[in-house]
Amino acid sequence: PLTFSDPCPPVAGVCVLLLSAPTVSAVSLSVGPNLQQVFSGSLVDLSCVDDGQTADGWTVKRTRGGLTEDCGAAPAFGGLLGSYCVVDLSAPSETFWCEDSSGQQSDRVSFSVQSDTTDEGVILEIPALPVRTGSDVILRCRQRNGATVKAYFFIKGSSVGPKPEHIITNITQADEGLYSCSTDESGKSPQSSLRVRGQNTDITSYLKADVTL
Repeated sequence: PLTFSDPCPPVAGVCVLLLSAPTVSAVSLSVGPNLQQVFSGSLVDLSCVDDGQTADGWTVKRTRGGLTEDCGAAPAFGGLLGSYCVVDLSAPSETFWCEDSSGQQSDRVSFSVQSDTTDEGVILEIPALPVRTGSDVILRCRQRNGATVKAYFFIKGSSVGPKPEHIITNITQADEGLYSCSTDESGKSPQSSLRVRGQNTDITSYLKADVTL
């Protein structure tokens, strides 16, 4: 099986990872809101689901600093709210997944954490989870105060804009690649990869998005 050392250096807005676990299950990690890029201190709801329903016997886990921890059992790692693990995201080196007592694991997800504490920094609103072929995706550039701003959108080396949002319709595998946004006033977001999954295709690849700050 594929194994990786901690792939995200501890700096802001570094990378987004989606990588296959040693034994991938039909159970998946649900992320709410479904965003790869977040500002430091943002709350994210994580849960383990099977065909849209809560997966009993599964636990949200993370790696941080080489350690594996269970949600709600480790200091400063989430708070349990029903079946949800509510996480305060502050460190970009954390990787999250679901696991049961037999060792089966879901796919793993990490986030780009923008540490800028002012309203000057921006993030790109782009899904953290893979999108299905045929779906539509709306990309927006957002400030910490919640405002979306008119921006240039960089798409696999090309740019469009400035405009309030960029819509990708009828997603195909050709739309996979690095995306970011930039504004004249607030600078540039990190880069993140849009991952596309076929209607009946499991995710078995390792994905890393390099970031230029």
